[in-house]
Amino acid sequence: MDTKILEGIRVLELGQVLAGPFAGAILADLGADVVKLERVEGGDDARHMGPAFRHGDALNFHVFNRGKRSVAIDLKSEEGMAAFETLAAGADILIHNLRPGVTQSMGIDGASLCARHPRLIYCEISAFGHTGPLRMQPGYEPLIQAFSGLSSINGGPDDPPMRTGASVCDQGTGMWAVIGALALLQRRHLTGRGGVVSTSLLETALVWTGQKADAYVNEGRLPERHRSGHPGFVPYEAFDTADAPLLICCGNDRLFAKFAHELGRDDWTTDARFAGNRQRLQHKAALFDEICPLLRARTRADWMARFTAAGVPCAPVHTVPEAVAHPQVEALGMLQAVPGEDFRLTALPMSIDGVRPAHRAVAPRLGEHNAALGAPPVPPSDSI
Repeated sequence: MDTKILEGIRVLELGQVLAGPFAGAILADLGADVVKLERVEGGDDARHMGPAFRHGDALNFHVFNRGKRSVAIDLKSEEGMAAFETLAAGADILIHNLRPGVTQSMGIDGASLCARHPRLIYCEISAFGHTGPLRMQPGYEPLIQAFSGLSSINGGPDDPPMRTGASVCDQGTGMWAVIGALALLQRRHLTGRGGVVSTSLLETALVWTGQKADAYVNEGRLPERHRSGHPGFVPYEAFDTADAPLLICCGNDRLFAKFAHELGRDDWTTDARFAGNRQRLQHKAALFDEICPLLRARTRADWMARFTAAGVPCAPVHTVPEAVAHPQVEALGMLQAVPGEDFRLTALPMSIDGVRPAHRAVAPRLGEHNAALGAPPVPPSDSI
């Protein structure tokens, strides 16, 4: 079954590194024709983020630019700007995460471009947002995690602030850009009018900290840090077993009773300190003093077999190699071959009518599609 839901939609992407390119990659996987506009001098910086993987480009570039076409033009030249305007006239969506002020200086900001092309859906991604005193400030993932408070809620009570291992602000912002673009596609279908979508890494980070921020704003509670745990349930975190960590989630008293039974401690369900979740929250340290030695007495596999049979939610704390080798991950088909290549990349985390959108093509070489799209030829590298 074909999953090219967005076939016939043309996207222009002026994306660098991650947030903009990730939005473009999502749309490309869904069938849109994504034309990546790059600088003539070296293109997207992600091409050089690490050692060459394939075709002279870093793996990171391949991850976020599969299925696109590349046009390399000089937007500071009349010829390059003329090519841009021609491409913009035929585009449905434009995505960029350029430094603040750059598009205004070139006359291709949202208001200007949508005035010239009223059907265009213009998606702008910034670090700190389109308004406010820091709107012109550039930023990167770790800076935004730090600024937003996100780093302050990771780790444990005695740990220093920590960034998350994944680029959740960059990738989350790319997803909001796609959601906004699809919403405006529907509005355009009804009204014929495009519009401007504005999102930022900071807004995304504030959503990820939302539960903690809401607790502080509304209840005056500063967020506690729980490593793998949860502020509202006990036990609900990772524990050491005899050989490897195991995460256990008792999200209600019924599950706790099953958990206690498997540990041979039915008495906990009548202990005034542990019988209810609110009591367990108050006496967490005392409960863990009893749980931890019991769990260390058996292997992870043993405990998983017992808990799974009893209906206690649990999961191994996998390494990445362990996770990608698991039969469940293999069954989902999340790692998909890139057409014509000898490597696989992670696919979109959804299926449409039971079919996962496939990678369309390998990431393009710099300026590979200039001729096909009527752009000026890329100068030889020794003349750049």
